Order: sequence, then C-alpha cells, then structure tokens
Amino acid sequence: MIRNTAVAACLLALAAGAHAQTQIYPTRPVRLIVPYAPGGNVDITARTISPGLTSFLGQSIVVDNRPGAGGNLGVNLVARAAPDGYTLLMGSSGPLSINPVIFKDVQYDSLKDFAPVSTVHVVPLVIVVNQKSSMASIQDLISRMKANPGKVTMATAGAGTTNHFAMELFATMTGTRPLHVPYKGSGPALTELLGGQVETLVDQLTASMGYVRDGRLKVLAITSRQRSPALPNVPTLDESGLKGYEASTYIGVLSPAGTPKSVVMRLNEAVRKVMSSPDVVEKLRALGTEPGASSPEDFHKMIREELVKWREVARRSNLKFD
Repeated sequence: MIRNTAVAACLLALAAGAHAQTQIYPTRPVRLIVPYAPGGNVDITARTISPGLTSFLGQSIVVDNRPGAGGNLGVNLVARAAPDGYTLLMGSSGPLSINPVIFKDVQYDSLKDFAPVSTVHVVPLVIVVNQKSSMASIQDLISRMKANPGKVTMATAGAGTTNHFAMELFATMTGTRPLHVPYKGSGPALTELLGGQVETLVDQLTASMGYVRDGRLKVLAITSRQRSPALPNVPTLDESGLKGYEASTYIGVLSPAGTPKSVVMRLNEAVRKVMSSPDVVEKLRALGTEPGASSPEDFHKMIREELVKWREVARRSNLKFD
C-alpha cells in the first residue's frame, strides 16, 4: 500500500511538472521558419503576424528564412526539429500540397510529419492580361484558345507551382491547350506580360495587384470560389461556367509532429488572437488575400484535400517532373 501510494505520488508529480511546463510555454524565443527568400508572400505573412504573436506569447518570434529546393529545405528542417513548439513553419500549399506530388525526393510527409496549428490566410490566383489586350473576359480567352490550340501563351511563376497547376486545371475544365511559358517567379512573368512577350498570366493576386490598381493589367477572372473583396467586380471562374473550379494558395503555421497538444492549442489561440486584429486583417486584405484562422483539424483537412486535388490534376494532365 505504501509502495502504491509512493508510485501514485510520483506520477502526480510528473503530471504536474508536465502541466506546469506547458502552462509556461514559451520560456525562450521561438523560430518561425520561412522556406523561401525574403520578400515573397510567405515571408510577408510571417513578418506581418510575428509582432502580434510575440506580444501574445511574451517571447520573441524570430523569422528565419531558409530557402532552397522549392521550399523543401526549410520544410524538412521543421519536420526534423524537436517537437517542443520552439521551431515552427510558415507553411504554404507549394511545399505541403504540390511538392510531394511533383518531386520524387521529398523527405517529409505533409500529413504525418507536422502538427498543423492554424491557417492565416488564403491567396487567390487571377488570370490577367495586358491592358492593351483585346480580350475583355474569360470567355474571350477560352474562345481564343479553342480557335488557336497550343498557340495562346499562358505564363506562370514556374513549372510545378500552384500557378502552373491552376493553369492545368483551367485547361482541363475548358478543353483548351494553352502554350505554357514558365518563369522563375512572378516578377519576370509580369515584366514579360507588360512588355507583350506573353498574352496572359496565371498569377497570385498579391503579386499582380499593384499593376491592376495602376491600370496596366486587367483581370479576366479570379480562381477562388467567392469573389475577392479587393476586386468585387471580377467574376470567379466558378460563376463564369467552370462549376467547382477553385485554386488558391493557403498559408499557415505548423509545428513538428509530436508537439504537445497543449502547446499546439496555445499557438492556435495566439494565431486566432492576432488574426482578430483589425490592423493585421487590413494589411493582409490590402494584398488581396482572404485572412482567417482555423482549427488544427481544419488546416490538416485542407492540406490533405489539396494533395488529393493536385495529384489528380497531375495525373489527368500527364505532368511529370524529375
């Protein structure tokens, strides 16, 4: 009886210690890994929310850019990090839901190696043309492509990007065959579109928004299911006849798999708090995004559903990557 009492007391002490440890998390600075170079969507998102996370958690959130291999390098770093909540990932659909489809040497499992915390926002894509283009609607573009199969140039930020897969989904659903012109990022693609070297571009709204606002580009359609508050007069592809079409880039916070549930929920609470800030929401909406926190479960579901969708697009379009 004495032994049982001692064992019980020991277990209670261990449980109390573990509870106390999670209650005081974090006790030191937290790294937020951005798997891309500074200046892009994911980096801007991390630097927009990190001050609010720092304030809520009481410890510095240090943004750490680890670019390379299309985002795989930084994502793999987090997948192999200690599951203690001190190394987080600013993840996005590229490395989490597309890279596993197109690369054979991905060393992480998007569904098993991470504990999703929360989404931060979703970035719609747009189909844009030069303001001087004779095309004024998505129907004009579809008609042009059907009349000139394999000849109408459609640029993207690169082969294997969300933009590229969105283009392939568009081609499949419209029965068209554009001439894909991949660039190394949105910047070069936009330069060529403005210069007239390509006819149209599938791009993230955040990258094209400045040129749309100053009148140099016009948007034929947006790829999200609902219209964007930033472009309320631009129709979605879904309402333009491509029923069910949806393609966006999600961005959110993740922790390594095995992170204590209490830590994940504290981080989720912190993200929700930050995303309730009018200032943060205004900054993200100004970029043309759709801000919104989620539960860890809903974020995990989003990653899984996107994996399934893009794998099917790759199969139907016979996309093969080395």
